[in-house]
Amino acid sequence: MLRREIILLSLLLCLGCAGPDTLGALNLKAWRDDRGGCKGDRQQQLANFQQVKDQLKGMHVNDLGKYLGRPDVNQIEDRNQKYYVYYVEKGPQCSDNAGAKSTAKSIALRISAIGLVTEIRVQAGVP
Repeated sequence: MLRREIILLSLLLCLGCAGPDTLGALNLKAWRDDRGGCKGDRQQQLANFQQVKDQLKGMHVNDLGKYLGRPDVNQIEDRNQKYYVYYVEKGPQCSDNAGAKSTAKSIALRISAIGLVTEIRVQAGVP
């Protein structure tokens, strides 16, 4: 009986970790599954992302990961700030040389020292 309860509790905890599937018109599941923007799903959703990006401002970095998934690039800056970069188009980051510098279109989210999203911008490559 105890084993069954442990399995049930583990399952419930696991379900609580999964992020939402949508945010407005943005398909978050497809976004998370398109690592590096290599499949093209993120590029197709760029307009939808632009519509909901203000909802991400002020979000804590822990919640951001549940929504957008692990960033393609995590760049540390001065004063404990960092950038989370998500590529939205295929580029050198999709090749066998995953560490290759890329100028592919990306979205950079600036994270403050206290872990909140303070700025979101579309750009080429990383900041």
